[in-house]
Amino acid sequence: MQEKKIIRKKKKRTKIRKGSQTPPDSMDYLMAEIPFASTDTGDEFGTTSTSEVCFKKRRKRTIRSKTEDDDQTKKKKQDQPNYFISLPITNPKITRGIQAVQDIVVQKDHRLSQAMVRCGSLHITLLVMHLSSEEEVGTAVGALLESKDAVEELLQGKHLDLSFQGIDDYRNEVIFVKFAASDHTAALTEISETMKKIFQEKGILAGENRAFKPHLTFMKLSKSPRLRKQVRKIDPHLYENFKSHYFGDETLYRLDLCSMLKKKQPNGYYHCESSIMVGKSHESDLIKKALYRESLALFSKVNKIKELLSNPETRMKINRELFQDRQTAVIKKSC
Repeated sequence: MQEKKIIRKKKKRTKIRKGSQTPPDSMDYLMAEIPFASTDTGDEFGTTSTSEVCFKKRRKRTIRSKTEDDDQTKKKKQDQPNYFISLPITNPKITRGIQAVQDIVVQKDHRLSQAMVRCGSLHITLLVMHLSSEEEVGTAVGALLESKDAVEELLQGKHLDLSFQGIDDYRNEVIFVKFAASDHTAALTEISETMKKIFQEKGILAGENRAFKPHLTFMKLSKSPRLRKQVRKIDPHLYENFKSHYFGDETLYRLDLCSMLKKKQPNGYYHCESSIMVGKSHESDLIKKALYRESLALFSKVNKIKELLSNPETRMKINRELFQDRQTAVIKKSC
């Protein structure tokens, strides 16, 4: 009985299927008979459905935005500053004071030795710029030399002494010595703005959009990417005893056009393309120092001669030679 029921059910299903077939006079049946009816018209004629069009447009947009972002990042990398105008720090009192702070910080946290700026590299940045070719470097050198007269005019033959006192930070990632509040800081800002204008007139985009804030960096986490993974912030307690310390004064007498990327000098200072000496009174001081060095060299030579003459052996030799000369002179006369 069960087998008969299953067979009947199967027969009903087949009847339903036969009834569901499309009649020969229906539109679907006629369309199926047309050649290439089953072929996708999009493949044949290059057309696509609206959903596909929207998807492809979205994809193109994302690809375009990605390529634009890549181009922007490339441009940013290309336009990143690679040269700067530097005011070198040469006062031994300042460099010794900073070295003392660095030593104490490293004693407390040895990892931060990688974050230290070498004393030979200590400087104040007046301007930054991007120079993409040697031709542009030459133009920048010309702008620097041209700015000498403008800087001299601002200085009016006087010393510009910059006082350094206290320590501050940027987000606990960059640690620097602060300028003591004085009119001289304003004068340095004016020099920076004057030089920026001269460089821009030469077609060099020097300077930054943000306001000029002179500072003396001596420690920064960005010096070592490996260190950045270990240390996120520099603890201010490491240098708290020096937060109001007076480091000394630096006299402005030289400005350098330096490269950020070229190999540094043996003393740790940056590769220097060109320099200008500023401050008339300081030029006379330099001449005095040069003369003093020369006189010291002469004095040392004179002292060496005195030492030789005071030696008994040299005296004996001199007397012997003088006696021999006298004897030969007497013999010649007698002949």
